[in-house]
Amino acid sequence: MCFSATASFTSSAVVAVVGVATVAISRGPREWLFASLPLLFAAHQFAEGAVWLALTGNGALGGVGPWGFMYMLYAQGVLPLLVPLSVWLIEPSRRRKRMVLPFLVLGAALTLYQLWTLVHFPTAIFVESHSVAYRNPGSSNTLVATLYVIATCGSLFFSEYRDIVALGAVNLIGVLVVLWVKQYAFTSVWCAYAAVVSILIYFYFRRLRAADREHRVLLH
Repeated sequence: MCFSATASFTSSAVVAVVGVATVAISRGPREWLFASLPLLFAAHQFAEGAVWLALTGNGALGGVGPWGFMYMLYAQGVLPLLVPLSVWLIEPSRRRKRMVLPFLVLGAALTLYQLWTLVHFPTAIFVESHSVAYRNPGSSNTLVATLYVIATCGSLFFSEYRDIVALGAVNLIGVLVVLWVKQYAFTSVWCAYAAVVSILIYFYFRRLRAADREHRVLLH
């Protein structure tokens, strides 16, 4: 997260607590991946906290290289696939699944490409204006960034559930603001923002379970 290791670790702890609660109220394999997104973001923020420590000369948790690779592996390598896949799994109708499928295919292709770039090109990791900047020659360009936003945010807009559509809108607004204000540290700042926004997933499942209870009461 931007600002400091403390901010990253604090964000990680808060999102982790919410993530555990989210997984606890999810039901069945269809919901598990979407419910686990806050927990995965929490681990992701912890990794950036470790990057911050290493960059500021504190090697208590290890060097920049391994933690930076782990951070980029999730942010650029895995996230473009996980988001559309989690939405595809949670959608109840075939029609909605077909609408989400193009984003899933794009996300899978982008994941393969980004994993290739992470392995074949060195990633420069440094502090710039109180944020961590990640530069990889294979992925630091406008086309990849545009496809990344489409894969990670686009599928949310085609969900049957209004809460998930709202999550997509909030994430897209965050992307545009980050590109405007801190484009040089897009990966770090937007992922921190997305981690906090992922807390909304908890409230989605909470409302879903409340609706389930209401339905059961009406049946009885």
